[in-house]
Amino acid sequence: MPSMDIVSEINLEEVRNATENANRELSTRFDFRGADASFTWKTPTVTMKGDADFQLKQMADVLRSQLVKRNIDAKALTLSSIEHTGKNFSQEATFKEGIEQLVAKKVVKLIKDSKLKVQASIQGEQVRVTGKKRDDLQAVMQLLRETEFEQSFQYNNFRD
Repeated sequence: MPSMDIVSEINLEEVRNATENANRELSTRFDFRGADASFTWKTPTVTMKGDADFQLKQMADVLRSQLVKRNIDAKALTLSSIEHTGKNFSQEATFKEGIEQLVAKKVVKLIKDSKLKVQASIQGEQVRVTGKKRDDLQAVMQLLRETEFEQSFQYNNFRD
C-alpha cells in the first residue's frame, strides 16, 4: 500500500549560505554604504542589525530574496518585532520547522473533505498519508500545492 509523509523542513546549510550572500549584498549596495548593518546566523535564527528601522525592512527583503534564490520558501521565516537599543536597531528572523498541530489538523481535514481514497494521520510533526494507488497520493500532493497554508510542505518517504 503506497504511503508518504508530509513534512515541513528547511535546509539549515542553505539558510546559512543565504545569510552569507545577504551580507555580501549589503556590502555592495549603495544605500547601505557607511552604515553599520549586518546579518548574523546562529541556528535557527538570523539576527539583523542596522542603523535605522527602515534599513531593517530593506534587509528583511534582501534576506527573503536570497532565501528564494536558495529554494527556501519565505513562509518558513518569522520576523520578531524591531528592538531599539542606543543607536542600533535589531530584529530576529526565526525559521519554522515541523508542522504545528493546528495546521496538521487542517491538512487532515482538507484531505478527508476531498473525498480521495486515502487515509491521513498525524504523527508528531508530520502527516502520514496512505492510499491504495500512487495516483491518489499524487492527487493529495497537488491538492496541498493548490491550497494556501501559512507554511510550506515537502513530501518524504514516498513508498509503493
